[in-house]
Amino acid sequence: MWFSFWRSRDRFSLDHLRYLTDQLTKVQIVNDVNKDFVIEALRSIAELITYGDQHDPSFFEFFMEKQVVGDFVRILKLSKTISIPLQLLQTVSIMIQNLRSEHAIYYMFSNEHMNYLITYSFDFRNEELLSYYISFLRAISGKLNKNTISLLVKTRNEEVVSFPLYVEAIRFAFHEENMVRTAVRTVTLNVYHVGDEFVNRYITSTPHTEHFSNLVSFFRHQCVDLYRLVSETLKNPGSDSTSAITAVVDEIEDNLYYFSDVISAGIPDVGRLITDSILMLLMFPLLLPSLRIVDTNDMQSGVVTSLYLLCCILRIVKIKDLANTIVAALFYPSETFTKFSRGKVNGYTSDCGFTSVSQKPDDNSAECKAEYLTVDVPNSSSSSGLYPESVMSENNCSSSNLALREVLLAYVTKGDDVQVLGSLSVLATLLQTKELDESMLDKLGILPQRKQHKKQLLQALVGEASGEEQLFSSENSSMRDSIGCELNTYLEKIKELYGLSYLCSDLVTSPRVPRFQVLDALVSLFCRSNISAETLWVGGWLLRQLLPYSEAEFNSHHLELLQVSYKNSATALVKEVRGFWPDLLITVLCNEWKKCKRAMESSYPPKEPKCVLFPTKKLSSEEDIPEGSSFAAGERMHELAKVFVVLHQLQIFTLGRPLLEKPLIYPPGDLPASSRAQTSGLDFSGPKPGTEVNLVNAVPCRIAFERGKERHFSFLAISVGTSGWLVLAEELPLKKPFGLVRVAAPLAGCNPKIDDKHPRWLHLRIRPSSLPVLDPAKFNTHGKVKTKAFVDGRWTLAFREEESCKSALCMIVEEINFLYDEVHRRLKPLLNLETSLDLSGLADEDSSSNTTSSNTTPRNSV
Repeated sequence: MWFSFWRSRDRFSLDHLRYLTDQLTKVQIVNDVNKDFVIEALRSIAELITYGDQHDPSFFEFFMEKQVVGDFVRILKLSKTISIPLQLLQTVSIMIQNLRSEHAIYYMFSNEHMNYLITYSFDFRNEELLSYYISFLRAISGKLNKNTISLLVKTRNEEVVSFPLYVEAIRFAFHEENMVRTAVRTVTLNVYHVGDEFVNRYITSTPHTEHFSNLVSFFRHQCVDLYRLVSETLKNPGSDSTSAITAVVDEIEDNLYYFSDVISAGIPDVGRLITDSILMLLMFPLLLPSLRIVDTNDMQSGVVTSLYLLCCILRIVKIKDLANTIVAALFYPSETFTKFSRGKVNGYTSDCGFTSVSQKPDDNSAECKAEYLTVDVPNSSSSSGLYPESVMSENNCSSSNLALREVLLAYVTKGDDVQVLGSLSVLATLLQTKELDESMLDKLGILPQRKQHKKQLLQALVGEASGEEQLFSSENSSMRDSIGCELNTYLEKIKELYGLSYLCSDLVTSPRVPRFQVLDALVSLFCRSNISAETLWVGGWLLRQLLPYSEAEFNSHHLELLQVSYKNSATALVKEVRGFWPDLLITVLCNEWKKCKRAMESSYPPKEPKCVLFPTKKLSSEEDIPEGSSFAAGERMHELAKVFVVLHQLQIFTLGRPLLEKPLIYPPGDLPASSRAQTSGLDFSGPKPGTEVNLVNAVPCRIAFERGKERHFSFLAISVGTSGWLVLAEELPLKKPFGLVRVAAPLAGCNPKIDDKHPRWLHLRIRPSSLPVLDPAKFNTHGKVKTKAFVDGRWTLAFREEESCKSALCMIVEEINFLYDEVHRRLKPLLNLETSLDLSGLADEDSSSNTTSSNTTPRNSV
């Protein structure tokens, strides 16, 4: 009979569909002889039903009349080969996905045929079959709504007692194949977003609630993998480990976004289930214990990873109770959660959880709950000045008595660069978490002053207290009671639900102490010299959010310390004027000024929390610069410029001045008529190859660019404003004393030196003409150079006599000094804080005015 299948017939006709179904009905056994016919019949029927659904309703009417889905099930039972289930699942999936008629979908979901296929015992050892099965489940879920979902559930006394689609899908929620897990998430989200009250009650009833704790357990395992990878990377950094961390980070964030999507479905109790699971399986036993300060550097990976994960959870999972409970937990001492973890902290191992991605999560991890967790927190000392003793100076930072909130501030003041960045990221994330009550932010000390004033004004307007008391008193009782009430609510909730007691401290009752502590920590951060510019930018952004205007808490001592730090930075920058890259210093400052201004005024921090997992090497001293590499010196100059810019902008910002679009720098000065640049006929564009120059001041020399091939040139050192060049030109015999430029190199950083043994030889260092750090195309996302670092070149010029060599040396030194002086002259208003602030005020009064020639002095007089 299957041979007649191939006779000529219109493929898209009801007659052809009738023929196919008739032949399929006659099949009584499926074996190697007829399986090809059955497969082709199933595929063709799916094609015809899809066509008919869009063009001719009679196709699907015939399909229903003959109950072809029943034949599909019968064929599946008869099949002895894997190819039939594969094709059957694909056929049904295609039909469901492409059917547009609601009537057709109702038919497909009725008669229990879909539930039979969903619960059929397929051999999932075949990966291809599993893939088709998951696609089949996803296709069904895509057609779910409040009407169709009722066809796929079984009810008793108006309660759902069976929902095979959901139950079978979550069996594969933790499959080792990522594509399978992703498809299952799609199925579950489609179910959750239907919004059926009875189905929602089924999902949040026992034993199905275990699925949510299993999700968090699976997520916890991924977090443990991240701890391990970060720890290994710190010991053995490399591109492979960075790629592995990136992959795990992507999966972690995908999981958190899935949690967020589940919560957005609005199912009652789901938010509570996820909150409890995150707190009990992840936050209390793993993340919070890992934050405690330890004396060994081996545990840094645990701190950094925990800070990143804390930011991720707060930023992505939008649950009010979760966010506020985490904040309340920050007022507990770290020792509380160290006991809770019952395992290694600041590392990546723990007694709770499971060990394999493909293994089903172990719900016994919930046994981490313990009755012995009741502890009393000692009173924290209050402070009204800089560096409170409880955090900044006298206290031993490794003490377990420090509250986690104080631990974060201790990392800011004493931690290494990545710990500072991680702590700042947590504070910035908390500041941006809309689920947090403002009073909770105030207890943390990170409620912006503008929000405080707005809240106090509102309270004054509604008559909660006298207007003067609300607006001008920094310690009004109404505000304090409100703050304490919100925090105490969550402290009591933690005690009731998780068995952790808290003894009220001064931080809970005194609203000024936390604000002082945060401000003191941030000010001390800007006094540190071992912190990268990018981290300082994050600190500057946070400070701007907290104090957009000059306030009483930002006292004269703060300003004094910031000024000292600024002056130290300015001194370091002045040294760069006589360094390797003075010709690019102004360009770098202008570029970084714009970037820093944009970063400070942005609604988001300059760096994402994940950056703490990819720390970059920071060059800050002469010892850090590899021998013969001006590229490394350029990186250092770039770093110093970024630090100077953020400190300078903070100075303007703390005085309530608006930031200018451009830094205050004098314009270029006029070239003296007697300068070598004027005499040679060059302008600010510089000596390009083939340019004609006057060689009246040039010195004849010889140089070999290839072994054994010396060439004769005329040598010139020329500076034009803040630029300068070493020029080798060939004399024009018919147009003396003119010549053509053949080779030009940067003047700055050439480090001229006469050879000790050959006084007619002059050695010159030749650095690149541009700084690669200014070209983003040469860098990847984590700031590491794609290409190898540049190695400086060398020129050795041979002169006719010693006097000519000395003359060339003097010419180079003189032109370099001209270049240095011009750079320094133009930077004077920026380097001098008082002058800069005065000129800034003038610029505010008249934005159209500009610093012109009245501030310009000839370079020879500097």
